[in-house]
Amino acid sequence: MKKYILSFALAFVSLTAFAQADYDKIMTEKIARIETCKTSEDFQTLANDFQRIGSKESTKWLPAYYAAFSYIQKGRTQMRDGKMQELDGIADQAEKHLSMAQNLAGADNAEIHLLRKMSYSLRMMVNPAQRYMTDGARAAEEMNAAEKLDPANPRIALIKAEDVYFTPEQYGGSKTKGLEMFKDAQAKFKAYKPKTALDPNWGRGEADYFLSLPTEKAK
Repeated sequence: MKKYILSFALAFVSLTAFAQADYDKIMTEKIARIETCKTSEDFQTLANDFQRIGSKESTKWLPAYYAAFSYIQKGRTQMRDGKMQELDGIADQAEKHLSMAQNLAGADNAEIHLLRKMSYSLRMMVNPAQRYMTDGARAAEEMNAAEKLDPANPRIALIKAEDVYFTPEQYGGSKTKGLEMFKDAQAKFKAYKPKTALDPNWGRGEADYFLSLPTEKAK
């Protein structure tokens, strides 16, 4: 009997290790695609892929996190194209997946708070004048929560730099200030080490991009 129990235990461990290796492989492939997505359709496809992974790996928070991130990137693409009327629906999808991720990862996760900030910012951009005191305030709360939990996180520095860079000077923004903040983000990226190979590690290329712009374009 002991022999059979041992054999079963070894088989179970082998299957678990195989499943984990398979999960790591497909997640690595999908995460790598984030850098190559260009259109809202690309990000929607990627979000769907992470949703399918999450439905099979229901105890892991990262598939839901990356599904939410893909929706947020889709929204940012739509925003650049001037399609503001679609942002609320996209934010709805992102926040649904963020709730799932938070249920699995816990409330003290800076990466999830940062994505919530980005989702509320998308909502605010539908009508900044009307929504600054609601969605804008929620975005600021989520940013503060993220920064308290992980002040050395380079993605927090990156998004703060973006906010300052794109905010008009009469409202406290400045491209010059923003560029200095991108330098801070870049330095934090150089020092940052993700907890695992699958943990969030996006954003460095964006900081590098802004700092590579000719001075006259940055002003």
